[in-house]
Amino acid sequence: MKIELKYGREGLLVDLANDLDVTIIRKPTMPVIEDSDAAVTRALNTPVGVPPLRALAETATSAAIAICDITRPVPNGLFLRPMIEQLIEGGISADAITVIVATGLHRPNLGAELEELIGDSWVLRKVKVVNHYARDDDAHVLVGKTKARGSVIRLDRRFVDADLRIVTGLVEPHFMAGYSGGRKVIAPGLAHAETITTFHNARFMGDPLATSCILRGNPLHEEQVELVGMVGGALALNTVINEERNLSFINFGEVLESHTEAVNFAGQYCQVAVPRKYQTVLTSSAGYPLDKTYYQTVKGMVAAMDILAPGGDLIVASEISEGMGSAEFVAAQQRLLSMGRDIFLDTLREQDHAKVDEWQTQMQLKPMAVGNVQLFSGGLDPVDHPLTGVQVIHSIEEAIDNSVRRTGDTAVAVIPEGPYVVPVYHSAAP
Repeated sequence: MKIELKYGREGLLVDLANDLDVTIIRKPTMPVIEDSDAAVTRALNTPVGVPPLRALAETATSAAIAICDITRPVPNGLFLRPMIEQLIEGGISADAITVIVATGLHRPNLGAELEELIGDSWVLRKVKVVNHYARDDDAHVLVGKTKARGSVIRLDRRFVDADLRIVTGLVEPHFMAGYSGGRKVIAPGLAHAETITTFHNARFMGDPLATSCILRGNPLHEEQVELVGMVGGALALNTVINEERNLSFINFGEVLESHTEAVNFAGQYCQVAVPRKYQTVLTSSAGYPLDKTYYQTVKGMVAAMDILAPGGDLIVASEISEGMGSAEFVAAQQRLLSMGRDIFLDTLREQDHAKVDEWQTQMQLKPMAVGNVQLFSGGLDPVDHPLTGVQVIHSIEEAIDNSVRRTGDTAVAVIPEGPYVVPVYHSAAP
């Protein structure tokens, strides 16, 4: 049986033995919007909870549009120009419109990468397109502290000061915030490092409700919702795509209400009930652009862990064309290897502010506590293999064969789209 995994830009074909009992876990067939241009226009003209965008522009003199960074396959080329055109038609000068790449603490997107991200040269010529820099103190404004948990909220000044604050993005499962998009683009996307490292401390990351597809009771989501009110509200354009990256859903409107509508749509497809757990699970890191680094690859591990039987083998295929990720993440991995799991976690619990990117190491420990994590990567330098903290393999087929022989169970679960699908063990599933 040949199965194609999302892997890099081209995909990866895996040839599984015919005597295996293979279950492929993917989303139900999603609708595809045939006329995406018309759908964008309709979303902007009939928004959720607010007047049409052009009417809103008539009451404003400036606008900031936040977009996700290169790690998300958001169809920016589809909606940025129509959005900007409506803002200009409503009376906002082009030089008063700023597109901000909501990098969080990720690296900036520049040059050819920025052109790819924007997806429309007209946008780059017409308005300012800038990156968010979370460590630039002067570029942020103190918004206040959240009431529930006392988190200090500092946000990008260009976004806070704009008359119209608009976030855009992809609504998909997120292994910490429940779902991506909407309020998450504001923080951590446009937040200062102080706020980001608070939201990612061990108290937040260790909460059992800070996980995929859960919003109610999720502490990170609750803080994000509160800060929307603190900043004075915002607008959002939300998209949902299918496995082939075709547009399935788009809406626009008040950030929380429109995001909830998008979540309700996405949730019908991205969570898949599975009636058993598996000794052998094969998944991916969703392909390009999410699998560019090992840092992002951790998401694929975490998303699949609910159907991994204790002591089973979780095999993750990820190209990792850009290496491990940030220097801070490498340092966190090194601390894990030198300290061991228990001492590493103890050091995290002592901190009000996480060290940059060490939260991903903390998240990696979750699936590692369930079973054996194995990594297949054609792009990661062998020098960095020990830094992963997991077993690096050179053949998926051989790894599956070894797992089946070790466990005596021929049942294999395969999740071709990786973390964009969240399999949930449910004993009552049909």
